[in-house]
Amino acid sequence: MPIVIVFVGVLLLLLLITVGKLNAFVSFILVALFVGIAEGLPTLEVVDAIQKGIGNTLSSLVMILGFGAMLGKLVAESGAAQNITQKMVSAFGLKYVHWALMITGLIVGVPMFYTVGFVIMVPLVFTVAASTGLPLLYVGLPMLASLSVTHGFLPPHPAPTAIAEMFQADIGKTLLLGLILAIPAAALVVPIFSKRSKKFNPQPLKEFFNVDLIPDEKLPSFGTSIVVALLPVIFIGAAAVIGILLPEENVIAKIAAIVGNPVLAMLLSVLVAIYFLGIRQGRTMTDITESLSKAVTSITIVLLIIAGAGALKEVLIESGVSEYIGDLMNASGISPLVLAWLIAAVIRISVGSATVAGLTAAGIVLPLVQQGGVSPELMVLAIGAGSIFFSHVNDGGFWLFKEYFNLSIKDTIATWSMMETTVSLVGLVGVLLLSLII
Repeated sequence: MPIVIVFVGVLLLLLLITVGKLNAFVSFILVALFVGIAEGLPTLEVVDAIQKGIGNTLSSLVMILGFGAMLGKLVAESGAAQNITQKMVSAFGLKYVHWALMITGLIVGVPMFYTVGFVIMVPLVFTVAASTGLPLLYVGLPMLASLSVTHGFLPPHPAPTAIAEMFQADIGKTLLLGLILAIPAAALVVPIFSKRSKKFNPQPLKEFFNVDLIPDEKLPSFGTSIVVALLPVIFIGAAAVIGILLPEENVIAKIAAIVGNPVLAMLLSVLVAIYFLGIRQGRTMTDITESLSKAVTSITIVLLIIAGAGALKEVLIESGVSEYIGDLMNASGISPLVLAWLIAAVIRISVGSATVAGLTAAGIVLPLVQQGGVSPELMVLAIGAGSIFFSHVNDGGFWLFKEYFNLSIKDTIATWSMMETTVSLVGLVGVLLLSLII
C-alpha cells in the first residue's frame, strides 16, 4: 500500500504541473500533504514535516545558489564570457572552432545557470557562425551540450547541489567526478553531431543577432576572465584533492577544507569577481550591488522548487515510506545507479523540468543512499544524467532552442532532443564505469 500511495502522489505531481499548469512549488506542497495524510500521519504532523524539510533543504543552499547567481551575473555583464569565447575561437582556429566552443561552454557553464548561459552565449554563437561562414548548429550544439552537462552534473548548479545536500554527498568529490563525466559527455557530441548538424538550415530571427558586444579595450583580460569564472571549481576541487592526498591534521589540509567549503568558496569567488570583474572594470559599487540584487531575484522560483522537493522528501521519511521503498528497491536486484537514472529520466520525460525530475527522483531513491552500499556522489550524478534525458515539447529548454534557432519541431527533436539524450546516456555509462573503481 505505501508504494501505491507514493506512485499516486508522483502521478498527481505530474498532472498538477503538466495538465493543471500549477506552480511546481505549490504542486510539491500539495503532494506532500496528500502523501503524508494518506500514509496515516496527522495533518499537523505533516505540516511540521513539510516545514522541517524546507528548512533542512534550504539551510546552506540559499547561500550557495545565491552566490552562484551573483557570480554568473558578474561573469556575463563584465564581458568575461565574451572574452573567453573570442579567445578560444581564435586559439583553436576555423577547423576546430566547434571544439573551442565546447570547451568555452564548460568554462562559462560553471558559474552561470543554464538559462542565463543560453541567453548570453547563443548570440555569441550566432556571431561566430556568421563571421566564419560555418553552419550554425555545427558551431552551436557543442556549446549547448557543455552548458547542459554543467547544469546536470556540476555543483554549484541547483539540482546537483540540492541532491548532494539531500544525500549528504561530498560536494568536492561530486564536482571532481562530475567533471570526469562532463568532459567526455560534451566531447562526444562534437563527432556525433558535427556532420549531422550540417544538413539542417536554421534561420534565426535577426533580433537574436543584435548582441551588444563590449569593445575589446573594455574587456577584462583573458586570464582574469577564465580564472574568476572557474574559481568555484578551483577552490572546491583543490580542497577535495588535497583532502585525499594529505591527512586531516595537516595545516594545508585544514586551510583547504575551509577555503573549499562550498559556501565559503562561493563567497570568496563573488568577492574576487566584484573586484576584478566590477570595480577594476570601472563599475561603481552601487551599480554592482544592483546587479547582484537582480541576480538573486532570478533564482527565487528555483529555490522554491528545491524547497518543495525537500518537503516531500521529509514527509516520505517521517511517514516511514522511505524505509519501505528502500527495502522494496533492494529486493528488486536492480543497480541503484541504473534505478536512480531511470526514475529521473521517466519523470523528466513526463514533467519536462530537469530540476523537478532530479529532485523528485532523489526523494524516491534516498533510502538506497541511506542504507549504504552505493556512493552518494555517483547517485547524484546518475540522477543528474537521467534528469536531462530527451528534452521535448514539455521542456522550456526545448522551446528556447527552437525559437532562438527558428527550427521546426521535427528538426528540434532531431538535434536538441537527440543531443540531450546522448549526453544523458553517456553520463549513465560513465557513472557505471566509475562505480567499478570507486
